[in-house]
Amino acid sequence: MRNLEELKYPIGQIKFPEIISENHISEWIKTIEDFPALVEEEVKTLNSIELNYKYRPEGWNILQVVNHCTDSHMNSIIRFKLTLTEENPTIKPYEEALWAELSDSINYPVSDALVLLTSLHKRWVFLLKNMSSNDFKRTFIHPEGNEKITLAENLCIYDWHCNHHLQHIKNAKKFQY
Repeated sequence: MRNLEELKYPIGQIKFPEIISENHISEWIKTIEDFPALVEEEVKTLNSIELNYKYRPEGWNILQVVNHCTDSHMNSIIRFKLTLTEENPTIKPYEEALWAELSDSINYPVSDALVLLTSLHKRWVFLLKNMSSNDFKRTFIHPEGNEKITLAENLCIYDWHCNHHLQHIKNAKKFQY
């Protein structure tokens, strides 16, 4: 049996660099830009049985992971926009585990989910590429832990999030829980 921690965090927990450089920002934007195509490559030939493979026992299936990424990344772009237009806003968290059980997470066609994910990421990348270095220093408050997060740190989180869930999809195809 595989270690459940390794299955839950196949690329490990997120690690922030001590100093976030322009190179980091560029690399992370590239991840955001490339993510939808990488997901599509992994799922485009899967049938409905394969889309129900899970990456770990009690984990989400592939379709839920794809739809979770859309939900999460929609929330992230809204957090970016709030932070760019308000002074240190408090963002609204959401119950991702409950969202993953909604009908649009478990039954929405993967082809349509990919269209939405692709369009969302194009818009997000457009915004990111038009931000200044000072924009990335702007902060928001995450109410869980009352944590102040810069937009650069949030971009790091979503670079990790993309790679984390891409690996979940690959693992689900490989291990078929």
